Amino acid sequence: MPLGPTPRHLGNVRMIEAGTRILVTGAAGFVGYHVSARLLDAGCVLLGLDNFSAYYDVALKERRAALLAAHPGFALARVSIDDMASTSAAWRDFAPDVVVHLAAQPGVRYSIDHPEAYLASNLVGTFNVLELARHTRSAHLMVASTSSVYGANTQMPFDERQRCATPVSLYAATKGATELMGHSYAHLFGVPMTFFRFFTVYGPWGRPDMAPFKFTKAISDGVPIDVYNHGDMARDFTFVGDLAEAVLRLMGTVPGAAAPVEGDSLSPVAPFRVVNIGQGKPVRLLDFIGEIEAALGKKARMNMLPMQDGDVHATEASNVLLERLTGYVPSTPVSVGVPEFVRWYRDYYRA
Repeated sequence: MPLGPTPRHLGNVRMIEAGTRILVTGAAGFVGYHVSARLLDAGCVLLGLDNFSAYYDVALKERRAALLAAHPGFALARVSIDDMASTSAAWRDFAPDVVVHLAAQPGVRYSIDHPEAYLASNLVGTFNVLELARHTRSAHLMVASTSSVYGANTQMPFDERQRCATPVSLYAATKGATELMGHSYAHLFGVPMTFFRFFTVYGPWGRPDMAPFKFTKAISDGVPIDVYNHGDMARDFTFVGDLAEAVLRLMGTVPGAAAPVEGDSLSPVAPFRVVNIGQGKPVRLLDFIGEIEAALGKKARMNMLPMQDGDVHATEASNVLLERLTGYVPSTPVSVGVPEFVRWYRDYYRA
């Protein structure tokens, strides 16, 4: 049985060989769990690293980790990536072929009041990962970035070749900095790297700090939800199963191993590229809330509020590069993805 929900319209993953040794940081996280589950289903051998941060409900992380641990190909190391000694020991003992670096301190709004957490996890932690990849000669280092790096850019769809120099939150600034750090290491030491920019990921096992979870819980409990910019917002919502499939397909697309494709973001001086992972079909916030209402069979009570600091009006991914590289684009509509999330929420919380 697959460990994660099976996304719609997915083809076979041909580039991953059974037995490939893959290290996944942040394996007990939302995206980390789904990517790890898909890799295990593909026959890979995994070492997951996670520090089980108390940023949100640790019990949810423990449950995800327990599901992964039931698979014989999975091992877990409880380490924090900003601790070089423990991270290095786990990494070297495992000797990964490929590294998928997903561990980070997430959250746009949290970064306003707790900036120090982003320096430790996102900058120091990623530096440690880069150093280890450099010295162990990883065949492919894959690193999670975010659509937030596009910041105040207004030309949509967001294209990977756009200049990203106007972050509107410290979270975005730290993720953009990791991209720059990665490029320098790819150039200096020849480590092939793919940074993927996620666009508003949602789905089963989602994070309690994100809007889909908050809305579902509040509507289910009969509590008003806060709707910012009076609902005049749009997001390129990406179902987590689609995202996991895109990551797996990019795993075999190693920067520098083949000629660039048309519109490639491949660096001219390093085996380095960035790739958007998004559906390319923005959904109005009020329409997304409407899907949650329909799935729950309950109407939302809304507090209409102004735009929050660090937020942006809309996001839209160009997924042309992803399709040219992998032949795949996310396709699960919110009319399918939202009910799947709500079903999981009701089952997990007995709501």
